[in-house]
Amino acid sequence: MDYATLLQLLDTTLRLATPLLFACLAGLFSERSGIFDIGLEGKMLAAAMASGAVAFLTGSAWLGLLAGIGASLVFAAIHGLASITFRGNQLISGVALNFLASGITVLVAQALFGQGGRTPPLSGAARFNPITLPFADELQGVPVLGPLYHEVISGHALPVYLALAMVPLSWWVLNRTRFGLRLRAVGENPAAVDTAGVSVVGLRYAALAITGILCGLAGAYMATALQAGFGREMTAGRGYIALAALIFAKWRPVAALWACLLFGFFQALALRPDVVQAVVQVKVPVPFLDALPYILTVVVLAGFIGKAIPPRAGGEPYVKER
Repeated sequence: MDYATLLQLLDTTLRLATPLLFACLAGLFSERSGIFDIGLEGKMLAAAMASGAVAFLTGSAWLGLLAGIGASLVFAAIHGLASITFRGNQLISGVALNFLASGITVLVAQALFGQGGRTPPLSGAARFNPITLPFADELQGVPVLGPLYHEVISGHALPVYLALAMVPLSWWVLNRTRFGLRLRAVGENPAAVDTAGVSVVGLRYAALAITGILCGLAGAYMATALQAGFGREMTAGRGYIALAALIFAKWRPVAALWACLLFGFFQALALRPDVVQAVVQVKVPVPFLDALPYILTVVVLAGFIGKAIPPRAGGEPYVKER
């Protein structure tokens, strides 16, 4: 594999890892608060449909982004109502939201556009276009680092850089702010937080709101930047892969970045069977390459990453003692 091919592969890895990173950080906040959210997939799918539809109708990617976040927040509120207010089973609630999103997105898209559950292709201002970073063209001729900066780091849509910025921001919020420390405490011992006079319900709803915003960004990015519009089931299990990456990262933001890049790299390999065959010198079936990210998900969830200990109060509804 030559250097140019490697750069192309890394560029694709970063683009494909972006929705995974948004969703992984979304799951990080919800699970740190004690709410297991299997419904990341449904939130992303609803956000993708809403952002794609609104972006096409208004011609504005920014309005599409806001619509995607709004749709995801609605699903997050439903999940909170079921699992926090009514103390229902969090896993069942998340799975139900995934099924709901799978059906309602196709239904609404078909009703609006009549194109088999898809939105019309987006173009121009209805999409987030690539951004050329300062001095990218000037430094292109510098050996090794110049092409890396020009081909891999520069030339991405705004949400890609926002996702990368969310990693240190999430670390700071969770580890250096009062809100983050309380959020982590709620996931470990909600009774102690309640005894200190802090609302457990309020903190968990706040965590789900953050989850909704991040899933909204993930879905909107897929519809208005990674692809040119919404297509049925376009998330293709990325919500579940993000959960596997979260477990792989052991609920740590920086490790989540590397985990998502790893999953993104396997997805990028699936798009370049020629590269894989050139490396291993064996003809590899394309369906096997397509399945690589999901195989890695199974391997991670099977426990081949060492002991990953989730928040102790995760998945348990909190009942205030009288």
